[in-house]
Amino acid sequence: MALPPPAECLAALRARDRAYDGRFVYGVITTGVFCRPSCGARPPREEHLRYFADGEAARAAGFRPCKRCRPEQAAEHERLEATARFIERHADRPLPLAELAAQAGLSPTHFQRRFRARFGVSPRQMQDAVRMRTLKSALRQGAAVTDAIYAAGYGSPSRVYGEAARHLGMTPKAYREGGAGERIVWAVRQTALGSLLMAATDRGVCFAQFGDGIEPLHAQLRAEFPNAELVRSDAEHSPALDAWIAALDAHVSRGMPRPDVPLDLRGTAFQMRVWRFLLGLEEGQVISYGELARALDAPSAQRAVAAACGANRVAVLVPCHRVLRGDGALGGYRWGLARKRALLDDERARRRGA
Repeated sequence: MALPPPAECLAALRARDRAYDGRFVYGVITTGVFCRPSCGARPPREEHLRYFADGEAARAAGFRPCKRCRPEQAAEHERLEATARFIERHADRPLPLAELAAQAGLSPTHFQRRFRARFGVSPRQMQDAVRMRTLKSALRQGAAVTDAIYAAGYGSPSRVYGEAARHLGMTPKAYREGGAGERIVWAVRQTALGSLLMAATDRGVCFAQFGDGIEPLHAQLRAEFPNAELVRSDAEHSPALDAWIAALDAHVSRGMPRPDVPLDLRGTAFQMRVWRFLLGLEEGQVISYGELARALDAPSAQRAVAAACGANRVAVLVPCHRVLRGDGALGGYRWGLARKRALLDDERARRRGA
């Protein structure tokens, strides 16, 4: 990208216009530092300014990077985000790591590390997630399974089935048909936190939601699996599910231990990492979104962590209620802040009494 004219650069830095970050940097001859246009430092006099296309050119001219705005880091973030957008546009074809690294101007090893730190997933995992999203969309729209597989960029039908089982919890054909051929058993129980609907496939619990009544909860389950065989449970249909929902009710209503039940989790690679980490937290233990992102070696992925918590379909069993804002506030909760507060208060009380 060509360096903008000096008058345009001057106007951008005086306005601290973030839109120009990554398009140029400016050096200040009286201090010897170079900054990005949005730097919060006081703008220098015009005669003391020099403009450069990037940090490398500024360094070659003898300037050092500003410690306040970190212009080279900002430029790297711009390149990484541009590469991520490239992956989204071209996920249907092979994307060698060396090609992506060259586009970002980094070595393959450094690119892999910085990309994961920025987005919480590797370039390959992001590409797989985009492909899976494309596959899901095509299947929902009624595309033939084989056509959808190739359109999403999978090299062969055989490759997609193992990956699809991890992300969809069922075969691509069953997903396209809204769970057709799947048998999902469900049960409802009144708890101290309201109505609880739990549903399970033969792999484990795939749905556990709180609500204000059976009908809206059943509608949510039906929306998730519109063509599956939904069977209301009794001891004859699924004694295990009845035992699991009774145990979860005992946990939220009477303070009994959280049940250890098999789970049929369905999500992206990053969501699965977040949920598996949460499964390892002890009762009463809380963590902030930022701390969780850092624990996953993805310190810049706080929003992705929050989104993964919001996408959790298995209330309490995957304890996303234990994730708080950095200032200790409750933050969000899919099933309402009153339920989140009640769960945390009960857990803290049991931990103090232990």
